[in-house]
Amino acid sequence: MHHNLNNLINIKKQIQLILSEQSKQICLPNIIAVSKTKPINEIMPLIEYGHIHYGENKVQEALEKWPIIKKDFQNIKLHFLGNLQTNKVKFVVPHFDYIHSLDSLKLAKKISIEQKKYNKDLKIFIQVNIGNESQKNGVEISYLKDFYNECVSSFNLNIVGLMCLPPNIIDPQKYFLSMVNLSKSLSLKELSMGMSNDYISAILCGATFVRIGSKIFGKRH
Repeated sequence: MHHNLNNLINIKKQIQLILSEQSKQICLPNIIAVSKTKPINEIMPLIEYGHIHYGENKVQEALEKWPIIKKDFQNIKLHFLGNLQTNKVKFVVPHFDYIHSLDSLKLAKKISIEQKKYNKDLKIFIQVNIGNESQKNGVEISYLKDFYNECVSSFNLNIVGLMCLPPNIIDPQKYFLSMVNLSKSLSLKELSMGMSNDYISAILCGATFVRIGSKIFGKRH
């Protein structure tokens, strides 16, 4: 068995074991295998095994890797995870199924325009600046409700959930729990939070999508 596939299977077993020990009912999350910087030959063992969700941060890299693969494996769901510039939206919409980093009305408008061209309805997460960090993108908590309403009413976007990148020097649990409360306040079902170093904490708090890269594929090239 390829070592990357073995890593994924072990992660799934670990998650199942931890959830089985919980007194409260927690649903198994979707694992996004973050395949940025990895060549397709390192990803194929997971694809052939039947894993569905994959994440990329760079538009050009994704376009070099995924279009042909997605034609051959049409059940694959491709997630755009990185900072998305408006001039790149026209390349993202035709090839991706999810966007995790909506953080401005300008970007929302551009996505809306491009979706109509392709008759697509991407599933979109609003990125929340949950730690109020000046160096990170994301919608401020105080503006989140108005931002969500504008995206839905003015641009008819399919907002399925919220995403966050919590401060990486502090225990993220309180930020994950804040995300849960924000999600409930907007009646959203999905939460994209947790990466290779904190996905267990995120899952126990209620993440429905976790973004795992190095734990599956090793260090980035």
